[in-house]
Amino acid sequence: MSTPNGFPQHSRLCLTRSMEGGAVQDLQAKKAGKAAKKEAGGDGAPPKIGTPISETLKLLPEELKANMKIKSITPRPPRKPRLERAASLDEKSWRKWRRFRTSQESLTDPNETSSSNGSLQEASPSPPTRGRASPCNPCCQQDSLHSSPDALEASPGGKSRAGTSDLGKRASEISSAFGGLLRGKGFAGGKPRLSQIMPARPLPPMELNAASHSLRTANRIDSDCLDYRHYSQHKFGRVSSSLSDSRLQGNGTLYDNCSTDSMKSTFSVLTPIRAKDVRSRSYLEGSLLASGALMGAEELSRYFPNRNMGIFVATWNMQGQKELPVNLDDFLLPTDPDFAQDMYVIGVQEGCPDRREWEIRLQETLGPHYVLLHSAAHGVLYMSVFIRRDLIWFCSEVEYATVTTRIVSQIKTKGALGISFTFFGTSFLFITSHFTSGDSKVNERKLDYNKTIQALTLPKNVPDTNPYRSSSSDVTTRFDEVFWFGDFNFRLNKDRETVDSILNQNPDTDVSKLLVYDQLTSEMSRGSIFKGFQEAAIHFRPSYKFDIGKDSYDTTSKQRTPSYTDRVVFRSRYKDDIQAVKYSSCPVIKTSDHRPVFALFRVKVRPGRDNIPLAAGLFDRDLYLIGIRRRATRELLKRREQKDQRSSSICSIS
Repeated sequence: MSTPNGFPQHSRLCLTRSMEGGAVQDLQAKKAGKAAKKEAGGDGAPPKIGTPISETLKLLPEELKANMKIKSITPRPPRKPRLERAASLDEKSWRKWRRFRTSQESLTDPNETSSSNGSLQEASPSPPTRGRASPCNPCCQQDSLHSSPDALEASPGGKSRAGTSDLGKRASEISSAFGGLLRGKGFAGGKPRLSQIMPARPLPPMELNAASHSLRTANRIDSDCLDYRHYSQHKFGRVSSSLSDSRLQGNGTLYDNCSTDSMKSTFSVLTPIRAKDVRSRSYLEGSLLASGALMGAEELSRYFPNRNMGIFVATWNMQGQKELPVNLDDFLLPTDPDFAQDMYVIGVQEGCPDRREWEIRLQETLGPHYVLLHSAAHGVLYMSVFIRRDLIWFCSEVEYATVTTRIVSQIKTKGALGISFTFFGTSFLFITSHFTSGDSKVNERKLDYNKTIQALTLPKNVPDTNPYRSSSSDVTTRFDEVFWFGDFNFRLNKDRETVDSILNQNPDTDVSKLLVYDQLTSEMSRGSIFKGFQEAAIHFRPSYKFDIGKDSYDTTSKQRTPSYTDRVVFRSRYKDDIQAVKYSSCPVIKTSDHRPVFALFRVKVRPGRDNIPLAAGLFDRDLYLIGIRRRATRELLKRREQKDQRSSSICSIS
């Protein structure tokens, strides 16, 4: 059914146009009767089907154009940013208009001589009242609102639409023509550029752990040390910063979990240094406590996040034996705790004749991770200080002094030897002594102590970290942390039978009944010796006097009473700076009548200043090379023996 004006009564005008995909959106026309009624009052005649588009647009009354409400569509930004290279202004404009493109037709034809031009002329107009148009000039909007009448024929009773396929074809042609029109307006005289092919969906985020197990092998930690962080933090309250620098985590840097975070990036884990700092700074002078100082807080926190370091202190009276133990692992590297310490200090009384051989054996046992910072001797008193090789740069010059307590000074079997230095901002003093022997010579031993603290002239060139708390009459007050160890020769005031009976009743660790008779414990409680010093709880058997090579105490005619002659005591300027972790002896070494005694400490370290004389990384290089060479040779021989045992066969002759 048609109205007098020639428009179908129930027809709808459907043109679909999409901003991003280029599809044609539906435009619905109002009832033709109402439009015809408005149009009847005008002067124009009804348009014909064969009229061209340009002439049809002229026939549209002004009222119909005013009633057309065109709603522009604002493109929405993408949900997530896409990773692409920077685009020029032409590319950005082209991508904007490229969203209207739907067909696969070439866009490089500058003349636009396609069949779609004819389709625009053949299209029949239809007056829509409300629709959607793209943000372009009015002629583009008007040309895009018309289509073929074949696509508009439909049965009011639900008949099948005969022009469905034809409508899609026409829409494609209109879209092609519209794209050519846009190119003519926006890219006149320029060459169009195609946009990049982007994924339909945003890419998934990349995981932080992008390390390769086969390539990232630098600074790889052995599998048996994977729990170092958890164990050390639980047991000792500190974690090595060289294995776990937390500042590299949490800032987007890739890291490798398979090596306990030892390599957090492809760069070095060392703190970066600015070129201007290298030009202007000198580590040997100046007072730089601020950021960047070699001995300052920043550098200290990098190596010791909790500002606590582990120190191993040991004493052993070797009885002048030439024969050294075959293996020192049980002495220097006890199984509890599982991890080595940052510093090793070993004092020896009545040392072996070949002191150099003893130091080589120590270096061979500790391995390539440690270097000999300093060693000194006073007669047969030896002291060796080993430190982790990456910490030698934070030590001051090492100084030492000796004291002889014998009446005849040429006989240097009794006396004291002290070594001092500053590590970061904390000063250390280590003293090893051999006091007068004899069960009843307690007063002589106290005199040896008093002479040592008065005559030991330390420090010499290294400044005192706190001179206001120092005393000229006591060397132990001039340092922050003091460790005194050696053969003090204090005995048990009890007969041999009573001591043996107590040891037989408590063979393991309960030695509290023996300590009641200990001379040193009694004198320290009175304050007559080692003032301000402390000693960890003793849970081991007396270290003196054994039969050489045996576990039995003195079985000679003298029947000397077992005693705790070998001791380790300590003091600090600040409360709770030193915490004893372990205090024990090494019963497996039986080459002397004394058992080695050692103690493990956790010591607090403070930042310092760069105005002190530094050791500048000085250590005994020759000793280091000899010890490592021996260690490697021993390992090769061990492997060769194991290989020979597997390949050898035993033949029996009957």
